[in-house]
Amino acid sequence: MVKKSAGLLMYRKVGGSVEVLLVHPGGPFWAKKDEGAWSIPKGEFGDGEEPLEAAKREFQEETGFGVDGKFEALEPVKQAGGKIVYAWAVEGDIDASAIRSNTFSLEWPPRSKKIQAFPEVDRGGWFDLAVARRKILKGQMRLLEQFEGK
Repeated sequence: MVKKSAGLLMYRKVGGSVEVLLVHPGGPFWAKKDEGAWSIPKGEFGDGEEPLEAAKREFQEETGFGVDGKFEALEPVKQAGGKIVYAWAVEGDIDASAIRSNTFSLEWPPRSKKIQAFPEVDRGGWFDLAVARRKILKGQMRLLEQFEGK
């Protein structure tokens, strides 16, 4: 079964330019990765769950902020591994330094039998589109391209 994720590409207008909000995944696997590691706030959803509602829920869980506004659907993209990402662009402005994410548990270090909690998102940031293209996961690049074309 193909995994599905839903997320929001939040953007804001600053002067004459546009910035997008990206989040950096938490946990030991991503700790030292930067370029090509950031994502839109998103998460998996199951059959029977409305994708836009899942995107709003995941945004709240990964940032600690609710979001409302006019949601503009982007075409779904396929990431490495075959996961389909559904996304919506929405204008908004949150304090990226105040992001508070839910956590996940992982045995770390491997085979240590120690279970540790890590935030799903360890930080967020606002980036102009040129920087965002370097930061975002390759599989989500098409979302930025679609957004720029609107």
